[in-house]
Amino acid sequence: MKKIVLVYNPVSGDALFKYKIDYIIEVFQKSNCMIIPYRTSECNKEKFIKLCEFVEDIYGIIIAGGDGTLNEFINIMLSEDIDVPIGILPSGTSNDFASFLGINKSIDNYLDTIIAGNVRNIDVGQIGDQYFINVASAGVLTSVAHRVDKALKNTLGKMAYYIRGLGDIPNIQPLTAKFVIDNQVIEESIFLFLISNSATVGSLPNAMPDAKIDDGLLDLMIVKQCSLPEFTSLVISLLAGRDIRKNRYVLHYQSKKIKVNIQEEVETDLDGELGPSLPFEAKVLHKKLRVFHA
Repeated sequence: MKKIVLVYNPVSGDALFKYKIDYIIEVFQKSNCMIIPYRTSECNKEKFIKLCEFVEDIYGIIIAGGDGTLNEFINIMLSEDIDVPIGILPSGTSNDFASFLGINKSIDNYLDTIIAGNVRNIDVGQIGDQYFINVASAGVLTSVAHRVDKALKNTLGKMAYYIRGLGDIPNIQPLTAKFVIDNQVIEESIFLFLISNSATVGSLPNAMPDAKIDDGLLDLMIVKQCSLPEFTSLVISLLAGRDIRKNRYVLHYQSKKIKVNIQEEVETDLDGELGPSLPFEAKVLHKKLRVFHA
């Protein structure tokens, strides 16, 4: 019998995932799989590690939640060398990585993929002792997830991020940034930067059109300082799914390592969660993680 740990965040998104657990257990039991549930709480790292030590020969770990839950448990697994394939059941307000993989289109089909054992090796980003599966960023719009009221997220979903982000535009200030990419130095006044592993960022499916999760590269997008009308136009283009890389205020690079420093004090973001302090160096770990994927 295959033993599968199901990590689920009971308050992610609309908080309705807990009502699907019985159905998921039924599907797996019919295929000779045992589900071992783990409900997220405080002190996840210590408790989750003990669970993984207790359960021998784990077939896989399914993570049900949003991007933040996914980030938290991937960090635990990689830091503790828990090397088993992961499944992703998107149930958060924003599920960028699952959306990129197409997992949110049919959960039933995805459960079949897990049972069949179809696995894909994917890249992971690393900054110091922290990991990210989808995006590292800083600047205007990138820390919106830290400030959106939970009740508003539950009511409006992804739209809550857009409303809060657009409301921030009149107050934005440029940042004095320096990037080192393959010995090339870029110094610019910027509004934001994104270091991405996938093409989907901030629920925008075409934010990084060339990004691939297994190419051994990170994609860097820099939005330079411009007038507020021009920046607003860029944001609207992103929301409409258009490729903005040819815009004169946008720079795009691909690299295995990217060093970043910003003179001003600014929050960074990793997969929707508060990230490390600047300066930092982001690097790619090529095909470091196994994910159930058809």
